[in-house]
Amino acid sequence: MALDSEHVAPVDPMIAVPPAPTAAPAAMRLEIDEDGLRFRRRLRILGEELFAWFKTLGSAAVYATLIVTFGFQVARVEGQSMAPTLEDQDRLIVNKFVYRVGEPSRGEIVMLSYPLNPDQSFVKRIIAEEGDQVRIVDGQVYVNDVPQSDDFVAEEFRDHENYGPELVPEGYYFVMGDHRNNSSDSRHWGPVPKKYVIGRVQLRWWPIPDARVF
Repeated sequence: MALDSEHVAPVDPMIAVPPAPTAAPAAMRLEIDEDGLRFRRRLRILGEELFAWFKTLGSAAVYATLIVTFGFQVARVEGQSMAPTLEDQDRLIVNKFVYRVGEPSRGEIVMLSYPLNPDQSFVKRIIAEEGDQVRIVDGQVYVNDVPQSDDFVAEEFRDHENYGPELVPEGYYFVMGDHRNNSSDSRHWGPVPKKYVIGRVQLRWWPIPDARVF
């Protein structure tokens, strides 16, 4: 028989009616929300770290391009022949471009190919240029009979050798290390041809506390 809208069917008291679902406790909802915040925070930190890494990588690529393009070279000092001005394992930036447009000058620190074995590179200071006369008396250097200031030579690194006089040939340079009593230089293997002068030491960038421009 059809039922009208006000008819209610009898309920068997033995049949359990499932309870209505209740909302999650507030403490549980708070814990879930905090987990979500922590996850989003981790994602943000990871994104920032990745951005910083790519930024560093991009900067390094730019610096490398500039070095190659504009004629700079990174070099490392090995040995003590230029101490105390340069120490063993110092990292340098060598400007190779500067001598394409100009000439080396007295007092400049340069990287050069070793005349007796051009595959090796040395770092020395230019003492005299082509046409100069060099002589050394009891460790004091004279260029064209004028005593040269050598305040950069530490007292314990001085020597008492005699040398010359010698005229520096055209297209050559006379070089010495600042560690006068522990340096293989033009006193031992003669002046250096200009074609062996690779570039001027422009900057010591490592160690950072001792960084300086020359």
